[in-house]
Amino acid sequence: MIGIVGGGIAGLAAAYRLQQRGHDVRVFEAADQLGGLAATYETAGDDIEQFYHHLSKSEQTIVDLAAELGLEERIEWRVGTNGYYVDGVVHPLDTPWEILAYPHMSLYDKFRLGMLTQGIDVRGLVPDFDAYDDLAEYEHVTVREFVEEHTTKSVYENFVDPLLDGKYGDRKNDISAAWFLGRVRFRGERDLLRGEILGYFDGGFGVLLDALVDAVGRENITTGAPVTDLTVADGRVQSLTVDAEGGGSVHDVDAAVVATMPNVLESLTGYTCEIDFQGAICGLVTMEESLLDTYWLNVAHDAPFGALIEHTNFVERERYGGDHLLYVASYVQDADEELWRMDDDEVRETWLAEIESMFPDFDRDSITQFRIARNPRAAPIYECGYRDLVVPYHLDEGVGEDVYYAGMASAAQYPERSLNGGVVAGYEVADRIDASLKAEPER
Repeated sequence: MIGIVGGGIAGLAAAYRLQQRGHDVRVFEAADQLGGLAATYETAGDDIEQFYHHLSKSEQTIVDLAAELGLEERIEWRVGTNGYYVDGVVHPLDTPWEILAYPHMSLYDKFRLGMLTQGIDVRGLVPDFDAYDDLAEYEHVTVREFVEEHTTKSVYENFVDPLLDGKYGDRKNDISAAWFLGRVRFRGERDLLRGEILGYFDGGFGVLLDALVDAVGRENITTGAPVTDLTVADGRVQSLTVDAEGGGSVHDVDAAVVATMPNVLESLTGYTCEIDFQGAICGLVTMEESLLDTYWLNVAHDAPFGALIEHTNFVERERYGGDHLLYVASYVQDADEELWRMDDDEVRETWLAEIESMFPDFDRDSITQFRIARNPRAAPIYECGYRDLVVPYHLDEGVGEDVYYAGMASAAQYPERSLNGGVVAGYEVADRIDASLKAEPER
């Protein structure tokens, strides 16, 4: 039997792939709900993710998985409109003419930024269409150094820096240009006349999770079951100790996959990961009235959140009983930050006061529900040199044979994290386990 620690998308994908290869699996999830960062809330209609999600056109692995699970027709490709809030004004940035009308960059700035987003280096007399193909070349260059050299100082100061500040706070000057380029590539699919093309499941991402759980078999998955020990003897994994309701149990395993955050990996195996993570506080506001005219609104000033995301400007509100749904998203770099130390009521009041300041016509009486989700390790901090810190899939050297890692610190989540990266990581370890076990049939 192969034991999998963690019932998020990576652990479930690993279990699914291993079963497809003919192996017995058991998934142990410490929480009562599966899905990790893809866990959901109930609404007046379809369930919705606690932390906002969508697909980009580049995420082929998860699209292929959905097709295998019979969900291909449930993926809907939609236009995700974007805006930028600067000096009290919302600037839409979807169509060429909206971008041209944006007043905080010159025409030359926009040209240089546009060429960069298309992957074209125009610093020389001859455009270089391959300059950004190898992200490793920019691993030890900061975003600021890169953007100022490859576009203009104005592009960095008036466009990129506020975005970095909202996402990384006081760590923004540490972030690698490889992450920035990877994000541009990851989010680069656009309809020239309408905006960015993004995917969403009819019924939400819970539809994918449910289908994946059904494929693995609910009898092979245990929730509320934290793994407390991973035993290695004679250089090879032996067993997992699980603390489930009703008492602890020991499960002999032929291989073990740790598909969780690296702090859990360290507690089970002693393997130390040097990657820093940031926390996230994400509010889901249910409203009787709409707040925005766009799906995704980045905020340029020093607000207590980095973005406002009105989900029902992306997916019609009729799917949620007619309610308007708004995400309020904030990252924190340290547990000592004031926002993280606030309780949910204090966060709610802080956020609503800022929204009222930004949008004087907003009526908080239109709010019917306000839910807050927190995760202390929602995303890696992609600092310079990050690539050297990723945890390998096979931990034979650091821990023992047949111990594998598929969590967020894996190579599949570089240079940007995603649910697609979770599926890739799960597949990567499953393929390695399958090859190893089949190479040693007598074990």
